[in-house]
Amino acid sequence: MVSIEQVDSPATGKTSTAAAAAEAAPSGYVSDGYETASDTELNGTENGSNRESENTINTASSSSDGDLLKEKTQEQQPEVNQEQLNEALDSDCDELRFCPLPFQLSLLPILVLQWKALAQANDAKVEGNALFKDGLYEEALSKYELALQVAADIPSSTEIRSICYANRAACFTKLGKIEETIKECTKALELNPTYIKALVRRAEAHEKLEHFEEAITDMTKILELEPSHDQARRTVMRLKPLADEKREKMKEEMIGKLKEMGNSILGRFGMSVDNFKTVKDPNTGSYSVQFQK
Repeated sequence: MVSIEQVDSPATGKTSTAAAAAEAAPSGYVSDGYETASDTELNGTENGSNRESENTINTASSSSDGDLLKEKTQEQQPEVNQEQLNEALDSDCDELRFCPLPFQLSLLPILVLQWKALAQANDAKVEGNALFKDGLYEEALSKYELALQVAADIPSSTEIRSICYANRAACFTKLGKIEETIKECTKALELNPTYIKALVRRAEAHEKLEHFEEAITDMTKILELEPSHDQARRTVMRLKPLADEKREKMKEEMIGKLKEMGNSILGRFGMSVDNFKTVKDPNTGSYSVQFQK
């Protein structure tokens, strides 16, 4: 029985890193209390000229203070290289809390877009699951493909993408496209090499195509990850004799083809491969070829 896997929607209830993005962030975000505001109080005097002079001084002072604040902020702004950016985007928001505030603010728009994209990808995957259960495998394939496109290039989308590839493999199995099943499982395993469900699905597909050696390899990998996996253990025991039989059959076919090729060449000289016999040296274990009429 082919099953498909579900995954929870990406978290959208994490605390935002700045109040400035409260309106742009998805629902569930709460301001962390970082607020900036400046109030300038101008003290009036009874003398109009003194008030004007004082205003001029205060304005100049405010301008000077503003320049100093701007310079100070620029000094505090960290230099962000690509490695830091990738690491931050792939980290949890709890870890970002310890980064400088300007750095958090610079990442916030990107993070918001990524969270929205992951939510859309999960919605498409859920729709695909529903279509699969209804037996609409082609339509389910389209939904899983949509989820993969939406979540592409997002560092934190590895899990949902691997699941979508594995679910596409399930669709291809139902449609009888076993080669495509193997390809989709391989894509899922490239993202998550320890994905047992994808390994099982690919092994079953290999067995249907009589790729017994490949099926044994996948099932052996499962036993390395989960030694108590009964299906994998039984499958390996069942397929080993079939793999040996197929190997011997392929060897005989190859020898037969080589013999035909040899006869076609030697026949021009009135000979055949039957005129040649291989003899094993008991002392060295090497073989020699002897000609016999």
